[in-house]
Amino acid sequence: MHQDVVDLRAFYDSGLGLVAQRMIRRQLRRLWPDVQGQSLLGLGYSTPFLRTFLHEAERAFAVMPARQGVAAWPQGEPNRVALAEDNVLPFPDMSIDRVLLVHELEHAEDRAGLMREIWRVLSGSGRLLVVAPNRRGIWARFDRTPFGHGQPYSASQLSRMLRNNLFVPAREGRALFIPPFRARFLLAAAPAWEEAGHRWFSGFAGVVMIEATKQLYQVTPAMERKRQRRPVLVPLPSATAPARSATVEEDRRTAAD
Repeated sequence: MHQDVVDLRAFYDSGLGLVAQRMIRRQLRRLWPDVQGQSLLGLGYSTPFLRTFLHEAERAFAVMPARQGVAAWPQGEPNRVALAEDNVLPFPDMSIDRVLLVHELEHAEDRAGLMREIWRVLSGSGRLLVVAPNRRGIWARFDRTPFGHGQPYSASQLSRMLRNNLFVPAREGRALFIPPFRARFLLAAAPAWEEAGHRWFSGFAGVVMIEATKQLYQVTPAMERKRQRRPVLVPLPSATAPARSATVEEDRRTAAD
């Protein structure tokens, strides 16, 4: 079940939410250092992170799910947010260069439909970047933040889900090693927490990020092909068959008499 847009916006306006934005943005920029001249679509609640690319991409806009609700964005500028169902995106085929998925996958009721729509709207060279709560991280264990709701993923689970939906995982990132507490001294030390986490305990990050490309062709190995039963051909009786059978039976009776 999706969280309400009001709760999401309130979290990202808080001190802890602002720190989470900065730490995740650093990894987003590492994975996507240049989006010049490209169209960028954010799905879920992605607007806190789209601002990084707002005036760099050719087009940057967002779609929020109907069950979550929608909030206008960016403030003081023309709105770039629309409301739509997860599995019915209002865009033509192969019309988007980059898709950023945040606070969406872990709540999706029709995950296959969502991934199918993302695959459809992405261009042939398009890239998808998924941000999801880490199953092994401490953030997934506290529901005081948006990352403590929905289904968390390990990096291997996320990669497997992408491959099962015709995406090829390419690169990986992690963020939010700082505990999800609001103490000021912890928030002030967030950069140090992030540096130490990347160096010594990367498996316990609060979120995992995986960038993936479209799998345009899928080849099934011969060893994985299912055996197919050969059809058994059964000839249909001809129109004269009953007549011949009746004649033979009559001749038998005559011979017996």
